[in-house]
Amino acid sequence: MANGSVRINGNALQLGDGAQVRFIRTLRLPESGTHALPPGLGEFPLRRVEDHPDTVPAEWLAKGGVMLPVHLREAMWLSFAGTREPAALQVGVGKVCAVSGERWTGRLARRPQNYVVLPRQPWLDGINSGKGTVRQFVAVPLGLGATVEGQVTGEETTGGVQLQAFPLGPEPLRRWREEERARLTPPPMPPSAPMPAAFGGYGGAPGAPAAPGGPPMAARAAAPARSAPAMGLGVGGSMRQEVYEDTRPLSDWAVEPAARVFVHLVTPPEWRRITGEPAPPSPVDRAAYTRAGLPWFDYYDESGTDLPATDTLGAVKPVGDWIGDDHTPWVPPTPSQTHPLGNAPRPGKPVQDGDW
Repeated sequence: MANGSVRINGNALQLGDGAQVRFIRTLRLPESGTHALPPGLGEFPLRRVEDHPDTVPAEWLAKGGVMLPVHLREAMWLSFAGTREPAALQVGVGKVCAVSGERWTGRLARRPQNYVVLPRQPWLDGINSGKGTVRQFVAVPLGLGATVEGQVTGEETTGGVQLQAFPLGPEPLRRWREEERARLTPPPMPPSAPMPAAFGGYGGAPGAPAAPGGPPMAARAAAPARSAPAMGLGVGGSMRQEVYEDTRPLSDWAVEPAARVFVHLVTPPEWRRITGEPAPPSPVDRAAYTRAGLPWFDYYDESGTDLPATDTLGAVKPVGDWIGDDHTPWVPPTPSQTHPLGNAPRPGKPVQDGDW
């Protein structure tokens, strides 16, 4: 069990001192073809499991963590904007690594690599399934065999999403901080030159350089506790997205994680029963979104190297094989709708970890 803290800031999970993760609602892609990155349609709300001890199942209390409401077949992606310092983040779907396809482990590995590097990796939309592509995360119930967990392990006993963040070791972190200070320190101004307004000089209020990372988020009475319908993540359509290979030696990362958290996926009716709050409405229709001329995205980082997919994840089948195809007509975005992208709040209460 990690000793570091996990907190909820708004709808963002803060893992330790550096890594920040948001769960973003999005459009479900067709399961044929390869597509641009779909847009973000708002954040999933997050709540601490321990705040609802009378209404969550006992096994959820034992695992601790947080929960979010998600509709059947709804798609999501993970945004890492706001990550302040380098972190190696493991992402599990039913305790299967979304990067390597290996079983969940408490240690980092490189052959195959079982983590993404933040903030180099701005987001993760699905499992690493092919050269320069991922297959979209889609929520499905346990018991059908449609989840990544069910297809890889032959069992569906865990569900949910698991996150574990490792910081840099003390010496690599010290070097990184020195390099960042040097990078962000402006060069000295000539003696005769006026100081720019952006740095508190003439003509304006003090300002600050923008933080590195991805684009703004705008771009993209208690009842007795009982068992709740268990949800996990399967996969949907394929999209163009690279999962970047780590360029640091594995020894640069700490041996022990700074923080970890179990994320429970809750159906909308159960969300209302547990929290008393309504869940977000069903996702926006794809065709209506595209007809409105709203943006899709294409991200490219010329300095990054794509991490090859393993045979395990490449063989995972989309959820349509179990729950049927989505027959909503597919309206592809026009070229002008696809936008190229690339090259701190007050802390909340700590989230309780448990045994999972």
